[in-house]
Amino acid sequence: MNLHEYQAKDVFRSYGIPVPAGQVVKAPEEAVEAARALGGNVWVVKAQVHAGGRGKAGGVKLAREVDTVRTAAERMLGKRLVTQQTGPEGLPVSHVYIESGSDIARELYLSLTLDRGRGRIALIASSSGGMDIEEVAHRTPEKILAATVHPAAGFSAYQARELAFGLGLSGTQIAQFQSLAAALYRLYLEKDLSLVEINPLIVTREGGLVALDAKINVDDNALFRHPELAQLRDASQEDPMERRAAEHDLNYVSLDGNIACMVNGAGLAMATMDLIKLHGGRPANFLDVGGGATAERVTAAFELILSNSRVRAVLVNIFGGIVRCDLIAEGVINAVKKVGVQIPVVVRLEGTNADKAREMLASSGLKITPAADLTDAARKVVALAAKGRA
Repeated sequence: MNLHEYQAKDVFRSYGIPVPAGQVVKAPEEAVEAARALGGNVWVVKAQVHAGGRGKAGGVKLAREVDTVRTAAERMLGKRLVTQQTGPEGLPVSHVYIESGSDIARELYLSLTLDRGRGRIALIASSSGGMDIEEVAHRTPEKILAATVHPAAGFSAYQARELAFGLGLSGTQIAQFQSLAAALYRLYLEKDLSLVEINPLIVTREGGLVALDAKINVDDNALFRHPELAQLRDASQEDPMERRAAEHDLNYVSLDGNIACMVNGAGLAMATMDLIKLHGGRPANFLDVGGGATAERVTAAFELILSNSRVRAVLVNIFGGIVRCDLIAEGVINAVKKVGVQIPVVVRLEGTNADKAREMLASSGLKITPAADLTDAARKVVALAAKGRA
């Protein structure tokens, strides 16, 4: 789950991480009031969406007059912001963040995430802040600094100092960076985050370090431990189909193909999508219905994947380890009848009572094609999707 910038900065403040003063608003007049309350003569108006690249898309505007604050807020609120990360449909802007201007001397980058290859938390830093970190890594990889944290030893002061030296910090800035990095590490652990990022982390002309932006991703699987974060969820920023899937405890990710997949188990789902691609098809989604694939879940999954107008065929690939295959077949048949599926459905079932399940599917009289194995299923569904008929 992602947090908005203003929400992430509230969390930063609670951990003693320095951020500029700011207020979130929902209307242009509120933006004017916020600017006056903050004082000064320079403000930044920021559209609040769950995507990077806002500045290039017109979602971040510098204002030197109150009237400019109002105009910028009017142009953002109620619109959809399209960035490189949102896709052409963009994301709705229902809030803007009014922030006091900062006197910037340098822009740095700092983040914490999980290095899955090493199984350790990694601190990543760069002297090229304010840019897409992927672009920096591609063009000037020597500017990417990293330190991995051993889980037994924890984050060490010397690691912060090494990064600070690499970023060209000196004097009291090194101690500031050490304190800030330690606070971020504690935040990452205590709130079960998958990513925390500051881009840019600025050095002010007075020599202080300030988090000018803030990005926090929370591990969905740990949200039950953090109700205070769960209540910050903004459903308007999420894919509607993925949101519907979550309501039924389904793991769903939208893709751009035309063959819908319904599978139990994340690994099996990935293998299923790989085989569809191998045989010339394009998956329309990742969908894991879980180990206990009940009739109710199967029905909900069919309703979900068929709401995608691009879908031309469905591949159901279930391993009956916890639930018998004949019960799954019965659930698939009932779901196809209930939902009124009009496109081809290929079903591969393996496990207890698999032969009986295939017989049930073949004799159902519906547009259901049993498959002997996964390769057979992939070939059949790709061919049916291309023909658009059973």
